[in-house]
Amino acid sequence: MSTILIIDDDDQLRKSFHKLLAEEGYRVESAASGEAGLERIETKTPDVVILDMRLPGMNGLETFQAIHAKEPKLPIIIMTAYGTTETAIEATKMGAFDYILKPFDIPDMLKVIGQALEASRFMRSPVDLDAPPDRTSREAIIGRSKEMQDVYKAIGRVSAADATVLVRGDSGTGKELVARAIYQHSLRANKPFLVINCVAIPENLLESELFGYEKGSFTGAAHRRVGKIEQANGGTVFLDEIGDMPFSIQAKILRLLQEKSIERLGGRETIPVDVRIIAATNRNLEAALAEGRFREDLYFRLKVVTISLPPLRERSADIPLLTEYFLSRYAAELDMDNPGITPEALAALKRHSWPGNVRELANTIHKALIFNRGAPIHAEDIAQAISGETLTARPDLNSADQIIRQWVRTTMESEGEKNMYDALMDRFASIMISEALNIAKGNRSRAAKLLGLSRPTLHSKIEKYGLKLKTWVEEDRENE
Repeated sequence: MSTILIIDDDDQLRKSFHKLLAEEGYRVESAASGEAGLERIETKTPDVVILDMRLPGMNGLETFQAIHAKEPKLPIIIMTAYGTTETAIEATKMGAFDYILKPFDIPDMLKVIGQALEASRFMRSPVDLDAPPDRTSREAIIGRSKEMQDVYKAIGRVSAADATVLVRGDSGTGKELVARAIYQHSLRANKPFLVINCVAIPENLLESELFGYEKGSFTGAAHRRVGKIEQANGGTVFLDEIGDMPFSIQAKILRLLQEKSIERLGGRETIPVDVRIIAATNRNLEAALAEGRFREDLYFRLKVVTISLPPLRERSADIPLLTEYFLSRYAAELDMDNPGITPEALAALKRHSWPGNVRELANTIHKALIFNRGAPIHAEDIAQAISGETLTARPDLNSADQIIRQWVRTTMESEGEKNMYDALMDRFASIMISEALNIAKGNRSRAAKLLGLSRPTLHSKIEKYGLKLKTWVEEDRENE
């Protein structure tokens, strides 16, 4: 459970925060002064600090500087009124994670807290390299193949240097873990590490997110905003999915790499920044060059140091190690003993092509554990987890409701389709209709009655979901 420390002299605000964040599942601690907040941090470091700028005794900026000097990787969210906006901006330029204006919207505050917690995990959770599967942390890069040994060597060589790094590989190969490993072994390891996903942020917001803006630069720009690149001064910025970055913004990234400077939107001041750029993409940049979607000069600036991650199908020898790691990790998360896996199931894993790479393997093992009562995982468990069509619960799992909830959560986390609601409903409907036909021994009229559907509606859904009816056709005719 993540811990959030609130430092504010307003008793009512602290109580409101405590109630709000506790309901969100966070552990909440509070302090009424900067001095008391520092004492709390001396005792135990929280995951995120929310700090008011106006405090009795040691003021907010002094408190920020003291916390930041002691815990430079601890994300600090500043709360400020309009009268202290400039002070909050100065704190952000010195490394505060973000600032929120009072009065604030609760959804906006929760969003920033979530981002800060993610940044805290990225900076403070170690990424293990080539460690034994049973002695690794929650996040690790696993593999003993020659391809992965080359990756480890490359991480070691580029970490101590300060060069820009381009990490290439298919989706699910672990590009973010490699970027974090480079950061954690670099000379900037005690400075900020900020992640910008170039796909997740809308194009019209990405530029202001990266470079900030001046007051009045566009409608709604009521005050100056420091961008993530300026905020990470002295540290590292990870530009994920840079192959999808809008062409118009690529020129500004090129300038950053060439001149070590930026300009905020609507500003004329050139701002020097010292950041290391690590970029990643699963795109074919050479094809993007040919199609005019990616700048050639930026391409050559990025690819000076390139680390290429192999797809899992090209390092199938690592599948047993990866399987053992995920079994240990997810069994611990599910509070069960590691059940192990049969040789036949392991062979099935090695035969699969893994288009989703390591991420798909992880989700497959997770699903198999969830729908297994603790006995060794068999080949049919793997087949069901990969297909996702016939997941069935073992008798001693908790409740049907809990099983369905876990299946929905795992599917949403692993697949991330745009129309996830429709996809899940269709999949569940397909399973439900299949089971109704099984119970009715292929009699569609009886199955329709079980489901509360008309027979034509049932027939259309059978066709829609492409259900195989070979074993049911004869019985269905006999019962009509």
